[in-house]
Amino acid sequence: MRIVFVMDPPSTVLVDEDTSFALMLAAQSRGHRVDHCTAQELWLRGGTAGARVRRATCQRDPKNPITLGEPEDLDLADADVVFVRKDPPFDDDYLWATQILEHVRGQTLVVNDPRGLRDANEKIYATYFPALMPDTLIANDKARIKAFVKEVGGRAVIKPLSGAGGEGIFALTESDPNLNACIETVTRGGERLAMAQAFLPDVTEGDKRILLLDGEPLGAILRVPQGGDLRSNIHVGGRVDAAELDDADRAIIEAVAPRLKADGLYFVGLDVIGGKLTEVNVTSPTGIQQASRLSGRDLEAKVVDWLEAKA
Repeated sequence: MRIVFVMDPPSTVLVDEDTSFALMLAAQSRGHRVDHCTAQELWLRGGTAGARVRRATCQRDPKNPITLGEPEDLDLADADVVFVRKDPPFDDDYLWATQILEHVRGQTLVVNDPRGLRDANEKIYATYFPALMPDTLIANDKARIKAFVKEVGGRAVIKPLSGAGGEGIFALTESDPNLNACIETVTRGGERLAMAQAFLPDVTEGDKRILLLDGEPLGAILRVPQGGDLRSNIHVGGRVDAAELDDADRAIIEAVAPRLKADGLYFVGLDVIGGKLTEVNVTSPTGIQQASRLSGRDLEAKVVDWLEAKA
């Protein structure tokens, strides 16, 4: 097959952590051609969606993980798979990329589906399943957010809707003299919507990342906060432990899988704390390398198996 990865530049890759790199390496090992392009290298002429791609050669070399060949223009209808792996935020470039990729829907397998990506803000999408979530408010009004903190017992967390990797997350405590400042920072003085959620004490035990492939569980890891930090994200130093699915996890998967599949959200990361769904990661979910190492299973190969069958 010919698989195009729409992602950030190779210079951003961490060979022992990066999910995009692991998937590229697994596809390459099967003899598939792997191409790289950035979102800015997509183009559209008339109804033809294309990309300025470069053939990618991958190796586990921290200094040079991906070597790119000479650029060429590719009609994306001639690719077998387009794997969208651009990291958040979901900005103008990301939006325009999904609109260009719309033109190859039904011709080329796009993972994840461009319409699904546009509809599924990673914070707001989880609110389709309120019974599975902690008490949650999305608002930009400081008074409303402060009232919410009081109503949920005086402790909450607040995060920007466009954030990723633990960026911009603050703990809110009703008695904290910095409460107003934290809310103002995340909402940019009331100009931007933010998500506030009731504080989950189980966060100190870890935040479970469950990877789903076409609605089925692929693997899981537990990200444990370190050094007194509220956040457990790998990017901010969270420790990664092995994790198994429990009954609460399986109930969450059973509830969300039909909608994910209907929206073409094939490769997804669910974030679960204490049996509660907090986020649905669809733009560039991470954790496959860590899950493979800790489970002793080659999860990247399972993704390539699925691509081969689906495409």
